[in-house]
Amino acid sequence: MITLTGFMFLLVSALLGYIYSPQLDSAPPRWVNFAHGLLLFLYQTFDAVDGKQARRTNSSSPLGELFDHGCDALACTFEALAFGSSAMCGRSTFWFWLISAITFYGATWEHFFTNTLILPVVNGPTEGLMMIYVSHFFTAIVGSEWWAHRFGESLPFLNWLPFFGGIPTYAAVLYLMIAFGVIPTVTLNVSNVYKVVKARNGSMLLALAMLYPFVALVGGVLVWDYLSPADILRTYPHLAIIGTGLIFGYLVGRMILAHLCDEPKGLKTGMCMSLLYLPFAIVNAVASRRNDGIPLIIFVRVPLVDERLVLLGYCVFSGKDLHGVTMNGEVGPPQLGVVANKLGGRHSSINIGNKSFAFGPRGQDNGCVKTMKLPHHVEGNELNRISDPPGDAYVDDLFHLLDNQSGVTKKEA
Repeated sequence: MITLTGFMFLLVSALLGYIYSPQLDSAPPRWVNFAHGLLLFLYQTFDAVDGKQARRTNSSSPLGELFDHGCDALACTFEALAFGSSAMCGRSTFWFWLISAITFYGATWEHFFTNTLILPVVNGPTEGLMMIYVSHFFTAIVGSEWWAHRFGESLPFLNWLPFFGGIPTYAAVLYLMIAFGVIPTVTLNVSNVYKVVKARNGSMLLALAMLYPFVALVGGVLVWDYLSPADILRTYPHLAIIGTGLIFGYLVGRMILAHLCDEPKGLKTGMCMSLLYLPFAIVNAVASRRNDGIPLIIFVRVPLVDERLVLLGYCVFSGKDLHGVTMNGEVGPPQLGVVANKLGGRHSSINIGNKSFAFGPRGQDNGCVKTMKLPHHVEGNELNRISDPPGDAYVDDLFHLLDNQSGVTKKEA
């Protein structure tokens, strides 16, 4: 509930930006800029305390990690829209979303291989968010027009810079963030993954293959925008960025799910399936471009779809995929097979097909207690906590219980 409440603050912030700056190129009232900063500060605070609360109440779980990091991935989208509203970034708002998405995806990819979330001394979740909400508060004082002025006019003491002096202030900030934030962070991510892969005699190509869906997503959206007569990133920035951000949230969630389930490294087919909408959108844009803005199939006078409706469908399609990963991703229900008992210290486990389930010490009824935290019982045995060893607990088990499998009896378990 804490995580969801914090995420709702960013939804309200993005909604305010849409109401007062639909195309992100007009100045909202200054109280909106202040609200953006306050709502982001509240989100950061709630995001920081939800983990402490989960540990304090002994309610932490893999599902909680999936939900928390999934909300953080979506937060990149809605905060980019809020900042685009404050700074009047227009179509450049997409690039602010992209630099946050690159660093977030890189950190998730690194965590998949290293099992450690490595944050530098100056990082995005703390200092990065702090700089953004301070920027919102500053904008509430000077006005959003400050960001649209040339960098040399907004900061006269830096007017001597040869390149930055003649570009908008928000563009100069974007380039500086890429140079001093994105590039060093991504370099560190790749270096850490390479060390782990090399130590395990693994394939770096398989590791890099997991980046392909994200690269394909960004490339597909940029091609769509380039071919679109409507210039979707300028005319419909909220729809374009939200649709792309939802797919990004799915990709991040799918990688987290693969890590929790200890799946083999490499490209995940389901991650690519989430990109199937983009070819249709690109064909629709090409058809419109070749027929003076009228969306017709090439060489065939059959009407396609207006691009605003295509973008709405894009958001619906993206949301459907995101909902799928929060349920059970690509992990199917346990396949019944030979049940083999194996003992290990204080706990034991069983293998069902290609999956294993851990059990704790026997309870008062002399039955094994399954190490899976759920408010349910399996054949009278209370599910009391999450299994710690990788591979013992699958997120899919949160939704497919053993008591629904006729082949597993209480005696076997």
